[in-house]
Amino acid sequence: MFIVMGATGNVGAAVADELLAHNEEVTILTRHPEDADAWTKKGAIVARADVNDIASLREAFRRGRRAFLLYPPADPSGNTDATERRSIANILAALAGSDLEKVVAASTYGAQPGEAIGDLSTLWEVEKGLQSQPIPAAINRGAYYMTNWLSFTETVRETGTLPSMFPVDTQMPMVAPADLGKAAATRLLGSVGDTGIRYFEGPKRYTPQDVANAFAMTLGREVRVDVAPRTTWEAAFEGAGFSPEAASAYARMTAVSLDSGFDKPASPSLGATDLHTFIAAAVASKA
Repeated sequence: MFIVMGATGNVGAAVADELLAHNEEVTILTRHPEDADAWTKKGAIVARADVNDIASLREAFRRGRRAFLLYPPADPSGNTDATERRSIANILAALAGSDLEKVVAASTYGAQPGEAIGDLSTLWEVEKGLQSQPIPAAINRGAYYMTNWLSFTETVRETGTLPSMFPVDTQMPMVAPADLGKAAATRLLGSVGDTGIRYFEGPKRYTPQDVANAFAMTLGREVRVDVAPRTTWEAAFEGAGFSPEAASAYARMTAVSLDSGFDKPASPSLGATDLHTFIAAAVASKA
């Protein structure tokens, strides 16, 4: 039995779907099993577990022999850094006594120690915590999610403008959820000895201009990139409903990612989903 966290999100769902496609038994964890009928219809088992309840999480882990770990993103209207660090501590505590033989965890390019730099610092905590406990742990560092651009779909459709905090010609490693799901499932199904950090991205690297071009081809209109000056980033996040603490953390994460070159590895594992195919499919699914 495989346990999957985060199946209500893009990456966790892709992991669960990939395992089910291999005819494996899958239990997805959710705080609201009453809303998970779609997974039951797919053949998965649904178990109630709350990241704020260590006992429920440990009991859920005991249902299986291997688990995919993905902490739930915090509500950006609060202090995301503090909330996510608590979630991570609870997940690590729940692993103790779970009897799992292996875990695979989602992380990110650029994960590093620090305070309040968004996913870069919180996922570093995940990595270090897993490396210091006895269950064999495989860590998948994923590139910039292609899904991050989808929130701008209606803006692009209506105005022909793609907002970006990255310069138009910035070469960025990007990846689709389906490819991350396949990568995680492969490591879950692999040997216990397959541990440590590996990097995963799409078939090539893209720029914000490439994203604009993909939207243009899909929507049949011209699209230009509107690059926001760095001095406006925090205000932009706050305007989107982020708390001051979360806005600061996300702005710092964006700056560190950009200034460090996105932690591009020399030899990442490459997925099959190209940017245009992803954008076209995502737009079509919402039509």
